[in-house]
Amino acid sequence: MAPIIDLKAEFAKLAILQGRSPTTTAAEKAGSIAQLTPYRDGAIFASKFAGISDWERHPQGDEIVQIIEGSTTLHLVTPQDRRSFRLSAGMIAIVPQGTWHRFEAPDGVCVITATPQPSEHLTTDIEDPRTLTAAQVADNIDEKWR
Repeated sequence: MAPIIDLKAEFAKLAILQGRSPTTTAAEKAGSIAQLTPYRDGAIFASKFAGISDWERHPQGDEIVQIIEGSTTLHLVTPQDRRSFRLSAGMIAIVPQGTWHRFEAPDGVCVITATPQPSEHLTTDIEDPRTLTAAQVADNIDEKWR
């Protein structure tokens, strides 16, 4: 059977996580993010937060990001450069495979993502992941399969 998802109902179940930061724990994120359904090699997630997310990347594929409500700045870092894009409700971005990225949403945002797994998340608060050595990245990675 094809999954049918009522986004309004799913977002109504979520509490907005105020003050999200790169060091916010999984326990603190509980209730503000939900896996809606498995999809291909990962899942579709809904998230509701205000603040700054941790740096993450997806080695197995591109991530699709759709802004449902509010706005955010999507920061992307490749070995060659760093770019930031202002996204608002109704916009979609595709984060290329293996690209470090994070979201900055001081006023709050509701986001849907189609996220390939596993995801790699940095567990340290750093301005630019390119400043870390490979060993430091390895020591500060949390690999997630959810």
